[in-house]
Amino acid sequence: MLICKNNIKQNKNRSYISIPVNQPLLNGNEKKYLCQCIDTGWISSDGPFVKEFEQKLATYVGRNFGIAVCNGSVALDLALISLDLPKGSQVIMPTFTIISCAAAIVRAGLEPVVLDCDPDIWNMDATKIESKITSKTKAIMVVHIYGLPVDMDPIIKLAHKYNLKIIEDAAEMLGQTYKGKKCGSFGNISTFSFYPNKHVTTGEGGMVVTDDEELAKRCRSFRNLCFDSARRYIHDDLGFNYRITNMQAALGLAQLEKLDDTVIKKRFIGSYYTKLIKDLNLEKFVQIPLARTDYAQNIYWVYGLVLKDNVKFSAIEIRNKLAERNIGTRAFFWPMHKQPALKKIGLFEKEHCPNSEKLAARGFYIPSGVALTTEQMDIVIENLKEILK
Repeated sequence: MLICKNNIKQNKNRSYISIPVNQPLLNGNEKKYLCQCIDTGWISSDGPFVKEFEQKLATYVGRNFGIAVCNGSVALDLALISLDLPKGSQVIMPTFTIISCAAAIVRAGLEPVVLDCDPDIWNMDATKIESKITSKTKAIMVVHIYGLPVDMDPIIKLAHKYNLKIIEDAAEMLGQTYKGKKCGSFGNISTFSFYPNKHVTTGEGGMVVTDDEELAKRCRSFRNLCFDSARRYIHDDLGFNYRITNMQAALGLAQLEKLDDTVIKKRFIGSYYTKLIKDLNLEKFVQIPLARTDYAQNIYWVYGLVLKDNVKFSAIEIRNKLAERNIGTRAFFWPMHKQPALKKIGLFEKEHCPNSEKLAARGFYIPSGVALTTEQMDIVIENLKEILK
């Protein structure tokens, strides 16, 4: 059994994963900028790094305005709140995604309507959206999943045809493009996450970007408790404390400076894994990510695998066996229409999305953080081969 023995740390009761599913790389100006925060005393949300980070990230993705917040989930909350859709309106979204997307819709007093995914690309199937549109439909939430973007052209056409808003969750896709245009630049409003497994991390953090000045003003106000501009402690609306700190923004700015190199590294990781899997003839056991579509090259935010029907183990069993060998993995998303928290409030009672259900049951992803080495990837795939065969 191959194990990265020199990296295994143990205490009395616990064995630590030696190859984590993700490890961020903090080898740029992160320490320098954080020291500036400490030396100047600017550690709160009023510090200069916040505005600089907002401006430079918005410019990077081709947007006019950026509003930094404390995490990606509240970025989605702000996006829905700022659009001010009529209560009870329907928002079409993928079922195969993280629960933050559905939760933001529900918290805004709206109804999520879920759509199955494409079994090869793992994103929402744009060809099925129109069949879900009703008189109550007011928006489409696009969520780019794992490495390839959603096919945006047909969605934009539908939005124009039915006068629908587009909320774009590009949390996993910073640095990716659709037909040469940056993800995060589509629709009325877009969001990002800066969790440690993202291409730019601030530890915890997020951002809303838009070209609409009024939407940006609303997001800034709701981010900061809706303080009145003239009399600070007078509030016309109930806002939230969703602010990001100057220290988080300092980290984000340093990470943004390396984003192009990060994208190159992530694509190298994807291509290296693919070559190993093909060389070892493991494709007969696992479905691997598509390298490209006719509108994008995979950015491999994570390297996902889906067990084929001839594999007797479940995804959970495979993951447990890899964990025994000190290799970290993570399960695929569990579909929204199968979520107990959403079903108990009466949503998705008769919904069936077979593609998403199969991905959830048979899919997982292996270590693919930007700090990953080729030696670690060799170990991961060699151990996977031993388990599968």
